[in-house]
Amino acid sequence: MTSVTNRIKSVKQPRGGYIPLKQFSTITLDDGKILNSDESVSPGLVGSAVDYLSRLMNGAQPKEAFKISLNGAYLVGEFDKAISLLDQIVGLDNQSIAAACILVGYDVAFRAGAARFMTVDTIHADETTIENIRIMVQRSLHFFETYGPITLDGFTFGSAYTDTITSGDGDFLTKDTLWDFKVIKSKPNKDYTLQVLIYYLMGIRSNQPEFLSISKLGFFNPRQNIVYQTAIADIPKEVIETVEKNVIGYPD
Repeated sequence: MTSVTNRIKSVKQPRGGYIPLKQFSTITLDDGKILNSDESVSPGLVGSAVDYLSRLMNGAQPKEAFKISLNGAYLVGEFDKAISLLDQIVGLDNQSIAAACILVGYDVAFRAGAARFMTVDTIHADETTIENIRIMVQRSLHFFETYGPITLDGFTFGSAYTDTITSGDGDFLTKDTLWDFKVIKSKPNKDYTLQVLIYYLMGIRSNQPEFLSISKLGFFNPRQNIVYQTAIADIPKEVIETVEKNVIGYPD
């Protein structure tokens, strides 16, 4: 299986990328809060915890919000343990956030294979990490109050996968924008901008009606509290055709 992100790693993009970041407008949402500089959990796990907790707090059912984690736990024979962790996640209290950090440790088994899974027993979110995650989820909720509501989340692409890209799942759609959450300390890079374009191009071929009104691509980074957006109409036609054919593998 080749995921969207793994496919992108093997693609040689033109200088600056197929969609340079400078094409995106940026808006900073200032909440007056500063994150703690140190965290006891890896950035990837923090990002997943923020993502899934944001979905939960936006009304998703717990099993739906953490479905990737539960699928991973099933693959390594720890589904009951994962359900026990899920039962502890009820909001943004300390115990919920700490349990979420452990639960997302199962994601790797689903995304990269059971052989890549080690253990979740060493994952411990300290107070500063928990506070950072709480702030970032609150920022995400404010973001959706401003740019939402969500029309589709955690979407996959059904019949739109190809022999070249066989898996991959996106974050969120609102009425007119496909959004990807990036909980990172840097700016989105050319791989990330290509990622959202691929999601859009696969989405419009997946027969999901929510994609029909999408006219923009965007990122939200709750770590920096910055919104990035670009109009799909501003992406050159030849770029779209090249990505469809040479990156995703759609026929002419």
